[in-house]
Parts: sequence; C-alpha cells; structure tokens
Amino acid sequence: MAGSEVKADLWITEYITPWDVYLHGVTQVLAFQKTEYQEMYIVETGAYGKALVLDGKWQSCTGDEFLYHEPLVHPAAIGHGAPRNVLILGGGEGATLREVLRWKSVERAVMVDIDGAVVEACRQHLPEMHQNAFDDPRTELVIGDALKYLDETDTQWDVVISDLSDPIEEGPSFQLFTKEYFEQIRDVLSPPGHFVVQAGPVAPAELQLHARIVNTLKAVFPHVQSYNSYVPTYAAPWGFALASRQSIETTPDPAAIDRSLSENTTGGLKMFDGTALVGMMNLPLHLRNAIANETEVYTKAHPPKFFGKGVAKQG
Repeated sequence: MAGSEVKADLWITEYITPWDVYLHGVTQVLAFQKTEYQEMYIVETGAYGKALVLDGKWQSCTGDEFLYHEPLVHPAAIGHGAPRNVLILGGGEGATLREVLRWKSVERAVMVDIDGAVVEACRQHLPEMHQNAFDDPRTELVIGDALKYLDETDTQWDVVISDLSDPIEEGPSFQLFTKEYFEQIRDVLSPPGHFVVQAGPVAPAELQLHARIVNTLKAVFPHVQSYNSYVPTYAAPWGFALASRQSIETTPDPAAIDRSLSENTTGGLKMFDGTALVGMMNLPLHLRNAIANETEVYTKAHPPKFFGKGVAKQG
C-alpha cells in the first residue's frame, strides 16, 4: 500500500489501555541501563527526535516536549507572579528546570531526582532538552528522595513542581500522588505559593486517574485547577493540576499575560502565551463533570496505579 512503508526495526510498545497500544519506531538506542530504580532507554526516533523512556513509559522527546514542559511550569509561575525559590521534584531531563530558569525573578531552583543515573544520561544525551540548565548558577541538583527532601527543607517555596514519572506499581513514583504527599508540599509552600503536578492523561478512556488526583488535591488545598495540553507522543491530551492557598484566575486577560511573560521571562517560548493559557484553563464539559463527580482520594494506603509497563522489542 502506498505510504505504508515501515522504517524502524526496533519498537517501543507502550500500553495505553488494556485495548490500546502506541508503537514508537526507534532508529537508534543511545543509552540503556537498568538503574537502581527503573529501566531506562534514551533513543532516537524516526518522527520525533530523541526520547527518554522509563520502565517502558514514554517520558518526553525533543520533537514535542515543549507541549508538556511549558504548560507544566508557566501557569504556576504566573500564578505566583515573581517566584524566587522554585523546587522541582523529578524532572530528570532538565527541561522543567530550563523553563523555570526563564523567570528572571528566580534566585534558586532546586531539582530533586531519585535516579542519578537517569539524570547523568540525560545530561549527556539530551542537551537539546536541558540546554545547559544544570550549569546555571541558580541551579542546585539533589540526587535523593523527594519525600525526604520535603521533610528536611526549611525553605518556603514559591513554586513546587511535581514532575514525576507515572505511578506504575513497579516504578519509584506511585506513592507520590497521594494526600499525604500533597500535605507535605502544602506545608513547605510560601503563603502565595503555587504547586503543580503532572496529573496523567485526560482522554475519555483514561480520565479516572486525573480526576482522582485533582480530587485528592482538593482535600488538601482550597483552590485547585485542572488544565491540559495535547502531546502527540503521549497519544492523549495530558493533564496537569494547579493548587494554591490563593485563588487561581481561570479567565486571565491574554494581553496581560503576554506583557508579564515579555517583562519577566527570557524568550524562546514555543506554545505558551496568554491565549494558550486561557484555553488550557477552560475545560470541556465532560472533563469538568468527571472531576466534579469524583469522590475517591488517593492515600499512601490506597495509592494510584497507572496502567501498563511498556516494552522494547525488535519487529
């Protein structure tokens, strides 16, 4: 059939639901390691550039990572206004750190990732993502456990970003989407502080995880807002949840947001501006209903479990 030539010999098979898979064609494996915590691939793909894959789950790739990292970081920073101290939990590629460092007000950006082997591999193989953010004098890299760091920090953080891998049972992150974890974060935020978490897909067949994460945040914070961005290599629009003690503006003035970004950040944004923020913050009816009707709260005793661990195979 015309146009159906397959050009990859190695495929990352990611299980989206029990009935759906996403195949990513790989042209080269740049790094592979079974670390202390997870199985890591860094690969070159045919369509979307270089990618990080952890426990068979697609993390991000150079071709469309901006559709994830820009909306992850900037709504929280805008909500605060002028963040000085920013804490990133996870974020191995360094792309979240890169976006944080766009803010001229930032004086200290601490990134805590449990897996030093992943961070080192990303520093070596994914410079397009971190863009030397690890070498910025405002950066502090901590290889360690997020919960331990939250227990021990005496800083009041203006923005906390939870950029953790999906909560699959075999992975290192599945207990970090719980009420107890969110309470720890609330307790280290400054009064005007904002917390944001990557909160799973919001495709109709997969809404439950996102709705429950949002509902769990509502058990801890008085103001919570779901939003999302479509990321093609995730095979779904991806959800985020923003939380604060302060009210969250869901209908901001696009021109005012654009002025703030122009005055307070260094350039280079690809998808995020005032108009994009307004669109993200105003959810379609089915997603609003799913969140409104959700009652379960994730706890350490009953944490979330994300579906599927992908595999790499010849084919």
